Amino acid sequence: MQFLTYLFVLATVCLSAQSQKSYRIRTIAFYNVENLFDTVNDSLTFDDERTPEGRYNWTETRYKKKIEHISKVLSKIGEEASKTSPDIIGLCEVENKNVIEDLVNHPNLRNKDYGIVHFDSPDERGIDVALLFKKSSFLPTSFKSNRLLLFDEMGERNYTRDQLVVGGILDGEEFHFIVNHWPSRRGGATKSKPDRIRAALVNKRIIDSIQKFNPEAKIISMGDLNDDPRDESLKKILKTKGKVSQMDSLSLFNPMEKLYRKGIGSLAYRDKWNLFDQFFMTQNLTQKGSKGFSFWKASVYAPSYLKTQDGRYKGYPFRTYAGGTHAGGYSDHFPVYLFLIKEVKE
Repeated sequence: MQFLTYLFVLATVCLSAQSQKSYRIRTIAFYNVENLFDTVNDSLTFDDERTPEGRYNWTETRYKKKIEHISKVLSKIGEEASKTSPDIIGLCEVENKNVIEDLVNHPNLRNKDYGIVHFDSPDERGIDVALLFKKSSFLPTSFKSNRLLLFDEMGERNYTRDQLVVGGILDGEEFHFIVNHWPSRRGGATKSKPDRIRAALVNKRIIDSIQKFNPEAKIISMGDLNDDPRDESLKKILKTKGKVSQMDSLSLFNPMEKLYRKGIGSLAYRDKWNLFDQFFMTQNLTQKGSKGFSFWKASVYAPSYLKTQDGRYKGYPFRTYAGGTHAGGYSDHFPVYLFLIKEVKE
């Protein structure tokens, strides 16, 4: 693909070498916002720690600062190419629809006119996934929350996040977006691995069912997978490939694998970078020169203001809480994003 040489403000780019073709660009983003809770104690979930009287002393002042921070980040992602905020945003670790509404109604985002798709998940802590969409570029036509059923050794259910599926029309094309927050590595990566395998199987069934109804459907799955691009849940269950040249009819393309091989991560733990925040997509989005949108590139959004500036964790994501202490930062994850482009006929 030829390089971008100049950009139009209305989300249009020109790829120029000999052809001087013009392209429209759309940004898809995902952000684990690190426990975006309101200050109200919900009697149905274990959110007691994140209330004014709780362990984390989660006050209205701290909540408002968090909303300001996250809304600022969302307003900036991808603007180097699109000159605006993302068209589609997947979120995880949001407590309820109220906090999402506070987010999109903040002055940083209010004029972007985002719509919200959200369902309450059965997660014990009360954290959910959600999808934001610009009403000017995407029209949802279907949405469903898909349950992930997990059980421990005693047959007791482990409650976790649902997988959100939203179908709709993006600039005249049918798209489906899946938002994930797979089970954590609590208790160790090996012990918890079967839970993420099950999450991957649910994701695969969702994709298969969409393709059975429409083999040409363009599907992008995104989320905090709590696995890296080379882990079994992605490579063996979902059959992801990091290179288009390696793909076959059963493969999904994972652009984050290339970043992971370069040592790029979206979170750090014990001096090791992980790239848990990922996208993977159907093969039809990798076909350059085809009609409609295709994948251009993906990245981790990690400007300096999102990084810890000094100390032992210099360069790590600037967190809201660190070691139980309020640090006043943004999140323990960096956001990730990708660009879709399609040719615009003059």
